Amino acid sequence: MHRFEPVIGLEIHAQLGTQSKIFCGCSASFGAAPNTHVCPVCLGLPGALPVLNRAAVDDAIRAALSLGCSIQPTSVFARKNYFCPDLPKGYQISQYEQPLATDGVIRARSDYWVPDSDIRIKRVHLEEDAGKLLHDGFLDSGRKSYVDLNRAGVPLIEIVTEPDFHGKDAPKAAAAFFGYVRELLMRIGVNDGNMEEGSLRCDANVSVRLAGTAELGTKAEIKNLNSFRFVEKAIEHEIARQIEVLSEGARVLQETRLWDADAGRTFSMRSKEEAHDYRYFPEPDLPPVLAPEERVEAVRSAIPELPAAWRRRLIAQYALSEIDTVTLTQIRPAVGRYFEDVVKAGADPKLVKNWVLGAVSAKLNELGTDDVARLEASIPAPRLAGLLALIERGTISGSIAKDVFETMFATARAADDIVAAEGLTQIDDEARIAGMVADVLARNSDAVAQYRAGKTAALGFLVGQAMRAGGGKINPRRVNELLKRALES
Repeated sequence: MHRFEPVIGLEIHAQLGTQSKIFCGCSASFGAAPNTHVCPVCLGLPGALPVLNRAAVDDAIRAALSLGCSIQPTSVFARKNYFCPDLPKGYQISQYEQPLATDGVIRARSDYWVPDSDIRIKRVHLEEDAGKLLHDGFLDSGRKSYVDLNRAGVPLIEIVTEPDFHGKDAPKAAAAFFGYVRELLMRIGVNDGNMEEGSLRCDANVSVRLAGTAELGTKAEIKNLNSFRFVEKAIEHEIARQIEVLSEGARVLQETRLWDADAGRTFSMRSKEEAHDYRYFPEPDLPPVLAPEERVEAVRSAIPELPAAWRRRLIAQYALSEIDTVTLTQIRPAVGRYFEDVVKAGADPKLVKNWVLGAVSAKLNELGTDDVARLEASIPAPRLAGLLALIERGTISGSIAKDVFETMFATARAADDIVAAEGLTQIDDEARIAGMVADVLARNSDAVAQYRAGKTAALGFLVGQAMRAGGGKINPRRVNELLKRALES
């Protein structure tokens, strides 16, 4: 491996979340019965003319701006000619020489996942998706494949990086970049991030070269990787395969390969075409796409705070750790928004963070969802802030608060009402607590002797006994103080 350096570039295909397809009015939604969302345009019937979906262009501009790209004032659609059963026209309407956007960049170390070098975005262009071949689910699937053209014409953007993932960490960095793009596209609302349904897919261009040389090796393209793990594993395998080929004195072929997750390897699909093989030429049925400055700025003004900026702000504003910000913003971004809503309602950020990453996340796990709306229906942010205020004021203990939280979720009642109705207010009267402490010490003479002999861990046992005696409603800070005073007197 040390003789060779891997070089990786990515092509990410993201379906845009428009209601209709890019060149016709058919629904772009997923999951309908096969071939029910089709019309003469997406079937490629003679005489049917495409009409561009303006919302798809605005979504593409939003994505390109979020990746730091320059939007071209004029871009042109082109016909990409190739033959496949799922391509009814015999060509795909895409962009080639004049794409929508170019020259983006994700700066080195600008976010937790970014490597020590920039990741450049070569281009972002619009195109239509192809149909889908169905190989399973029919009585004669062993002999035939079927075509579902519901997906044909769904709007796509293709995000093409420069070959900027280098070195031994290239597979991990490439997978992390794919994850970041997914997070970004979901954050700005142009893609749902559903890789299982195929709305987000990744191709990896993999080559290796002698370490220290500038010339790129022959690349192989690995198609349709639909998980971060598959991106990393497929690239790792392909790097090892190419190094083995070169080490044996053979030549790496330029080809398209598929990843077999079960076998843990790539296999050849076809020889890789050059651009001229597709015989690109301008689409005669569509005018150029115009993106004047005022349109671009209108789209830019509507872009929400991007994930990297959100993480930096959370760290600066609330003194959160990097790992906590990643959990709040990437793993469960809706939880991150809930966190900020609770803080804005007046709760202490540190306490909110502990509860959101603790009880709130545990409840979502129990519900089997990341949809915070399920929780907010019963416990909107101001009500959770109200519960945490009771803890901060010493009205209830942390353990009682967890029980109140469960009751709030089940009944949609406010914490104040539950505490008052069930008599859960914390016991803070020193005389009452002192009496309970004296009783605990009298009944646990062995633990008292252990503490006085230097085994300070016995204090935790005694605190637990006192809290149990008080039904969990005693102020634990006062219990600690009175126990220590009695034990050390």
